[in-house]
Amino acid sequence: MSRYARSAGGAVTAPHHLAAAAGAEVLAAGGNAIEAALAVGSTLTVVYPHMNSLGGDGFWLISDADGRLLGLDGAGPAGQRYTPEVYTERGLDGVPMRGALAANTVAGLVSVWGEAFRFSREAWAGRRAWDELLASAHAYARDGFPCSVGQGAFLGQKWDELGGFDTLVSTFAPDGRLPEAGATFRQAGLAASLALLQRDGADGFYRGELGWRVAEGLAAAGSRLTSDDLAGFRCRLVQPIGVPYRGGRAVNMPPPTQGLASLLILGQLDRFDLTRRGHLSARYVHLVVEATKQAFRLRDRHVADPERVAVPVDQLLAPASLDALAVAIDPERAAPWGRGVGPADTVWFGVVDAQGRAVSAIQSIYHEYGSGIVAGDTGIVWQNRGASFSLDPSHVNALAPGKRPFHTLNPAMYLRDGRPHLVYGTMGGDGQPQTQAAVATRALDYGLPLDQVLDSPRWLLGRTWGQSSDTLKLEGRFSDSVFADLAGRGHAVERVEDYAQMMGHAGALRRLPEGGFEAASDPRSDGAAIAV
Repeated sequence: MSRYARSAGGAVTAPHHLAAAAGAEVLAAGGNAIEAALAVGSTLTVVYPHMNSLGGDGFWLISDADGRLLGLDGAGPAGQRYTPEVYTERGLDGVPMRGALAANTVAGLVSVWGEAFRFSREAWAGRRAWDELLASAHAYARDGFPCSVGQGAFLGQKWDELGGFDTLVSTFAPDGRLPEAGATFRQAGLAASLALLQRDGADGFYRGELGWRVAEGLAAAGSRLTSDDLAGFRCRLVQPIGVPYRGGRAVNMPPPTQGLASLLILGQLDRFDLTRRGHLSARYVHLVVEATKQAFRLRDRHVADPERVAVPVDQLLAPASLDALAVAIDPERAAPWGRGVGPADTVWFGVVDAQGRAVSAIQSIYHEYGSGIVAGDTGIVWQNRGASFSLDPSHVNALAPGKRPFHTLNPAMYLRDGRPHLVYGTMGGDGQPQTQAAVATRALDYGLPLDQVLDSPRWLLGRTWGQSSDTLKLEGRFSDSVFADLAGRGHAVERVEDYAQMMGHAGALRRLPEGGFEAASDPRSDGAAIAV
């Protein structure tokens, strides 16, 4: 599999090579970017089940060749029977990370797929049939695929948390044996669910036979989500938000996602000449980290469901606000730092077609294997996104029936001359805005080839899987002088392994000056970049 590709006919990048191949096949047959993205996204729910699922949420950022944007918001709300009292009456001071009480929000991803498919046919003259676009996903679930290293490894790492969930174990570790890398892995229950989805369309997941089976399976596991919760959900069509950057415009998704944080970082960095120092220098890392701290403080103070909480997006992204943030950065000293929101397991993928139309998409079940609850015999693992709710009624992200939780998910794009120029994103919770900043600045400010952009060493301010450390973590390929310099500026620096999983699985596509596109996939993932 190739991690870098160039072509005049469109390209795909995804964190699993089988998903990338499914999308490239659609493009090669004349499909558009949305149709290819549907093939990629559906296949990922099968071949990367520890990171995303039909039982998770998703956000898609779509652009036509002229830069007209559409955002699809698949943030599922808390079920109507989920109130803070459900937890406090059980003596809990927070929403559990696993189990039935963590499976408390509707899964919005399939609704995003359905709306994207409708838009493709109505606005882009898409002609591929719905069932054909899900065919690769169904085949891999039915016939199997070579298990990735991460699938079994993540389950083993979290066995103490997940090994007690019978339906999860029977689905992902039959007879209690963890799947081995390279072994053929089949999911008969998921294959049957995908067949229903192919037959009935996306609506069937919420208001059809598959929806009824999902609701029954969740109820049997102890979740309070109901068929009415599913039936009442439809993804939202939203207007993306953006900021000027280097003569173009960086765009992202609005709240309840942390797209605002990603844009706040770039908005501050636009006020500095990053190229005065190299992209592997301590000064560069310091500036991005300090911009991140300020963006995260504003994110944690404001970002929640905008239908329940007023989020001053325009005010926060106004030039005067960004000016003030940039001026507040001390170029020599690290500002104090508290705690982040932690990691999240997610997949990002991107597609550009021959006409220059683009999709930046992200899908997630929050933590690896989500809540640990599989909905009956459907093979669908349910997310635990609702574990991010607070039980404090004064908190901006306080739990309430029908409220959408704060989302780390945020797919990104950069427009130049009114057209998609850079399509990019990553998985990784708190790491998403940080890795997005690394990708965008190395691609746009330093002009690095995309394979070098993604191969270059990265950093992470905040917690990692299974740890409580909020240090500034740098991959070991940074020089010793960078570690010493950052420590001297007051950062609590920690060295981690090269190509560390905690740095996320990023991807990017870029329009080339001579025409056509380049695409790259992260060497930290099982992915591929394929050009058509």
